[in-house]
Amino acid sequence: MERRKRRQHQPRPRLTTPLIRENGTLRPASWEEALDRAVEGLTTAKSAGPQAFGMFSCSKATNEMNYAAQKFIRVAMGSNNIDSCNRT
Repeated sequence: MERRKRRQHQPRPRLTTPLIRENGTLRPASWEEALDRAVEGLTTAKSAGPQAFGMFSCSKATNEMNYAAQKFIRVAMGSNNIDSCNRT
C-alpha cells in the first residue's frame, strides 16, 4: 500500500485591521473610521433614491443570510433591487 503525503493547507493570513482606499492606495484605519466611511457611503447611496442601489445575494448562501440581505435592502436602503441568482 502506497502512502501519500498530505499537503497541509496553509491559509493566507487574515486582515486584523480595516483598510481604507485613499488616492488609489489602501491604508490601515481604525474600526471607527472604517465604519464611519461605510455609513457615509450607504447614506450617499440611499439619498440618491431606491433605484440607485442594488444587491446580489448568493443562491448558495443560507436562507437566513439571504433573508437578512433582502431585509437590509428593503428596510434600510428602501430598495427592492435584490437578486439571489437562483438561475445558476
